[in-house]
Amino acid sequence: MSRQSLTKAHAKITELSWDPTFATPATRFGTDYTFEKAPKKDPLKQIMRSYFPMEEEKDNRVYGAMDGAIRGNMFRQVQQRWLEWQKLFLSIIPFPEISAARAMPMAIDAVPNPEIHNGLAVQMIDEVRHSTIQMNLKKLYMNNYIDPAGFDMTEKAFANNYAGTIGRQFGEGFITGDAITAANIYLTVVAETAFTNTLFVAMPDEAAANGDYLLPTVFHSVQSDESRHISNGYSILLMALADERNRPLLERDLRYAWWNNHCVVDAAIGTFIEYGTKDRRKDRESYAEMWRRWIYDDYYRSYLIPLEKYGLTIPHDLVEEAWKRITDKGYVHEVARFFATGWPVNYWRIDAMTDKDFEWFEHKYPGWYSKYGKWWEEYNRLAYPGRNKPIAFEEVGYQYPHRCWTCMVPALIREDMVVEKVDEQWRTYCSETCYWTDAVAFRSEYQGRPTPNMGRLTGFREWETLHHGKDLADIVSDLGYVRDDGKTLVGQPHLDLDDPKKMWTLDDVRGNTFQSPNVLLNEMSDADRNAHIAAYRAGGAVPA
Repeated sequence: MSRQSLTKAHAKITELSWDPTFATPATRFGTDYTFEKAPKKDPLKQIMRSYFPMEEEKDNRVYGAMDGAIRGNMFRQVQQRWLEWQKLFLSIIPFPEISAARAMPMAIDAVPNPEIHNGLAVQMIDEVRHSTIQMNLKKLYMNNYIDPAGFDMTEKAFANNYAGTIGRQFGEGFITGDAITAANIYLTVVAETAFTNTLFVAMPDEAAANGDYLLPTVFHSVQSDESRHISNGYSILLMALADERNRPLLERDLRYAWWNNHCVVDAAIGTFIEYGTKDRRKDRESYAEMWRRWIYDDYYRSYLIPLEKYGLTIPHDLVEEAWKRITDKGYVHEVARFFATGWPVNYWRIDAMTDKDFEWFEHKYPGWYSKYGKWWEEYNRLAYPGRNKPIAFEEVGYQYPHRCWTCMVPALIREDMVVEKVDEQWRTYCSETCYWTDAVAFRSEYQGRPTPNMGRLTGFREWETLHHGKDLADIVSDLGYVRDDGKTLVGQPHLDLDDPKKMWTLDDVRGNTFQSPNVLLNEMSDADRNAHIAAYRAGGAVPA
């Protein structure tokens, strides 16, 4: 189709939209933004006639690669360490994708622009396609990988797991609260424009290095759609900037959206890339190097900073703090250690780090061994049952962390933890920004202005509180993380499947009582609480 006929077809489609004069349309998805002027156009002129043949071709390539992987015995060559982490990743990622699809009607309802509506409708179809090919990828892994346990329960497991629920709240952020905050700023302007770079470009690169060329095929096909989504987000952003009343809301939402994306996406993808790989070439990029290239340079410097010419205040301080947390404060390494500490309540197996891993980490992150190396040596020493408890219940110099109420990633950079009484409950936050998000941003009033559509951070946000006082064996059993024999745990702190004596069972973990740090914190006296918080923060200081 020629460019001229494409333009004509696009113009004709927008003529099919109309504003009814006989009734006032009901607002289904509320927003505190105002759009009295709606001059922006759909720059990509997206129409179904050109869209579907292109996507069909991409799908043919994806499913052809899946067939080729089976015929080429890919699963005999792929690294187990890598595919185990895919049990967690592929359990989570289809949910944000389908949430993004559900977010598009919110944006359509909130933005009075027929041209943009057409682009958002195409994006909705994109997101459904993404979740579909990801679910098919997961099914293929389950059917062909040496250990399908974990893959076979992912839709249930990610919703009740201490790590999966972090991803769940991330995806729910696309479809709750203010329609523009959720569906545009949080989803399209930040998540899709910035963090899909590490998610769908950097991570596939690591997959290929570990013998998995299916994930790159699927996720590069996903990423090729993101330019349209970025276009939608930028168009709506500029429409919002046309009305001065939206400026405080935009600046609020950029701070919230940037920080929550950093907290969740960097925690997950950073861990998968750094701790799920067996590729320890010295010239391979670390996650910090990938982040600098894909997010700091390509997004922050080329996308966010130019918005200053419109008078918008950019959260420079939060971008720099995110970079500092990754490079200086060990954020990704702390997340990996936390995930490994919780291995009995995993539905994936976590391989111990070896001397080769130690050498690579020390090369990329000088001082890594002095802070994390000894703990991973203890993890390796305590990998098999019979003579010890799971590492979370052994004295290895590690205190189980408090959970952040806002992003739900624990307060792992301990010196930055904030503790405040909010809504009659003592809550812990991983940072000042997460505290601000809960106590200031997500409220019915912002800077003296009513914001009834913003929503609240409510519900059972602390996984540990749900299981306080329970025996560890009962928690694992209740979650359903048990293999077909009814006693062997799905999660294991090693990759040895051949020797049954090396596999942990319910009997091996029974007798260990799990306690919620937040429940204990709220039961303390003021003096004990203050002393506990001071000791916790001191435990996070980086050794000189």
